[in-house]
Amino acid sequence: MTDLNALKYTAEHEWVALEGDIATVGITDYAADKLGDVVFVELPDAGSAVIAATVVGEIESTKSVGELYAPLTGEVVEANDAVVDDPALVNSDPFGAGWLIKLRVDAAAVAELLDRDGYVALTGGAE
Repeated sequence: MTDLNALKYTAEHEWVALEGDIATVGITDYAADKLGDVVFVELPDAGSAVIAATVVGEIESTKSVGELYAPLTGEVVEANDAVVDDPALVNSDPFGAGWLIKLRVDAAAVAELLDRDGYVALTGGAE
């Protein structure tokens, strides 16, 4: 089980796990639940430059289409092809196998994101 308190979060319902200068990004269980059954995921290609708060991908579900925002400025070093092949991973394991992209970032920028308490407050107390 991922330690949710060790992650950082965005107001767009993304989580970020930082290891060195590599940030692994996914959507939260709250977002996955609100989306419903995810049926399609489009992710940026490795090597792509992304800018914080801009749309970098798309997540479609049986209920709606959601946009994936870059939580930080950086370079995509890996996209999770397993999620593209099996979008249901976003619902079944959002904090594990359902991760979306890995970015090379300025590690100091992560400090500006929400901590777990801030994210829980944002979602109205939903864990």
